[in-house]
Amino acid sequence: MTEPFGARLRAAMDSLGPLCVGIDPHPSLLASWGLSDDVDGLERFGRTVAEALAGRVAAVKPQSAFFERFGSRGIAVLESVIRQLREAGSLVILDVKRGDIGSTAAAYADAYLDPAAPLCADAITVSPYLGFGSLRPIIDKAQQNGLGAFVLALTSNPEGAAVQRAVAADGRTVAQTIIDEISQVNAGASPMGSVGVVIGATVGPTGHELINLNGPILAPGLGAQGGRAEDLRDVFGAAIGWVLPSWSREVLAAGPDLAALRAAADRARESCASAIAITA
Repeated sequence: MTEPFGARLRAAMDSLGPLCVGIDPHPSLLASWGLSDDVDGLERFGRTVAEALAGRVAAVKPQSAFFERFGSRGIAVLESVIRQLREAGSLVILDVKRGDIGSTAAAYADAYLDPAAPLCADAITVSPYLGFGSLRPIIDKAQQNGLGAFVLALTSNPEGAAVQRAVAADGRTVAQTIIDEISQVNAGASPMGSVGVVIGATVGPTGHELINLNGPILAPGLGAQGGRAEDLRDVFGAAIGWVLPSWSREVLAAGPDLAALRAAADRARESCASAIAITA
């Protein structure tokens, strides 16, 4: 890559607007499209979404689990979707939420952040709850190859708060320690760093310090999950300019018609751009 992921994402957000579309082929979604809940239906779904959205939104986020459930053939479809999107110029954030230690973390890095790997994406989601230092092989591989990572910090599921908002001996929450570690990784990067955080759009005002992050904030949960674009500024405050809102079902429900999918993505982008006060 000629530019780091953070710079490429910033350029995409500035030119195409602040929107990431999640690709989550639930069985019910496939059925609503008139597709079978099998590899053939999955392949048709992936091909349609790629054709509709490639190059039209800042980023696309396939959820690996909905492809993995079909085994090796589903993974082959995921490889194809990633390839189609990236060849068309879209940034792909692969939602895999990996996290492990040592050689296993390094193997995950090789699987998703090596340009020669079939599943290579522009960035992946990772879990820091084996300790932030356990992610070092993944972060190092990402930076080596101009790619990125999004680290779970404040997720919107109710169970997450017991861990993420627990207070450490120094008075910081666990989530704040993760945010601060990422701030150090991103220090000095311009226009922003390549390691971001995942903070749910439904968590409300976070009470956490984000201004020194200097990296992207992936904000899932808009639309069907209850998050509203107009609430983004309340949630993220002064860090709003780094926010990449993520919509999924509200956009995908418009399919399989290509024009309808594109129109739904345009509406979502305009809603987010208005809330963030960025002209899409």
